Amino acid sequence: MTQQPTAAMLAIGDELLSGRTKDKNIGYLADAMTLAAIDLKEVRIVADDQEAIVEAVNALRARYTYVFTSGGIGGTHDDITADSVSAAFGLPCIYNDEAMARLAETYARRGMEFNESRQRMARMPEGAALIDNPVSTAPGFVIGNVHVMAGVPQIFQAMLANVIPTLQGGIAIISEAIDCPFGEGDIGTALAAIQKAHPDTAIGSYPRFSEKGFSTQLVVRARERAHVDAAADAIRSMIASLQG
Repeated sequence: MTQQPTAAMLAIGDELLSGRTKDKNIGYLADAMTLAAIDLKEVRIVADDQEAIVEAVNALRARYTYVFTSGGIGGTHDDITADSVSAAFGLPCIYNDEAMARLAETYARRGMEFNESRQRMARMPEGAALIDNPVSTAPGFVIGNVHVMAGVPQIFQAMLANVIPTLQGGIAIISEAIDCPFGEGDIGTALAAIQKAHPDTAIGSYPRFSEKGFSTQLVVRARERAHVDAAADAIRSMIASLQG
């Protein structure tokens, strides 16, 4: 892989958009991608609507190296992610034999009926590979560059742990935080000039407020230490000039 790998996330579910469920997976994935040196570039949240899911999956998988979805692979009527991803790839949605065997064994061991609703959790696009689920057995799946996982945070995290080793990362981001005693209004123009002079960096500005007034934390990010150091030195010089 010659280019820096990129990623997108598609969170699926009416409950996310209504506010009934507060998403916990986006931040977790963002942290994991940073550690894996993969740039998370976009996050979308869509309703349980097949047309919307298909549109989003096709747009994201064409644009980014990896796509991760969360939600909608359970056994209830509104769990339509497997059908929607199948439609996006133009593939039939089938009962995967290995997934069926794993689920059948699990429910038999628990003394529970492996009914039609539970069998639905084995449905996925034809040709998909399974993502192991050590929490509740029902697997996620991978088709192309799209990784389809559960919405329950504990299960999403467990599935992601199995996915990460299969991904190819790039060059890790180096960052340095600098505490600035001035508010954004005092440093905006000078900081913009520093950013323009150091195009290989990304400089984030995070305002703070305390009893002493406004201050700012400035974070310089880049893939080469020399670029970080140069921009950080310029920021320190800016602060010193303002203090003087």
